[in-house]
Amino acid sequence: MILTIEEAREALRIDGTDNDVIITPLLEAIPAYLEVSTGKAWDDDSTSSPLAKTAAKFILQLWYYPQNQEADRLKRAIDGLLVALTALARTTE
Repeated sequence: MILTIEEAREALRIDGTDNDVIITPLLEAIPAYLEVSTGKAWDDDSTSSPLAKTAAKFILQLWYYPQNQEADRLKRAIDGLLVALTALARTTE
């Protein structure tokens, strides 16, 4: 996975493990989403790209809080990060 459960809780500003049953499947879906979106598997490296980690945090926030007031801003940020990750993927091939 790109993010640990601890990083996910921090990104979501959640204390405790009560919501891990919801967070874990979202974390597991993010690598496939990024790979389909960018053409590169970002969780293959032992240390994921900081850009991929940032995108993963924003994606997680959007998926976990879909009705958030900031959803449109998150979507725009994610789109920009996906463009950057796609360009990065092409340079590392």
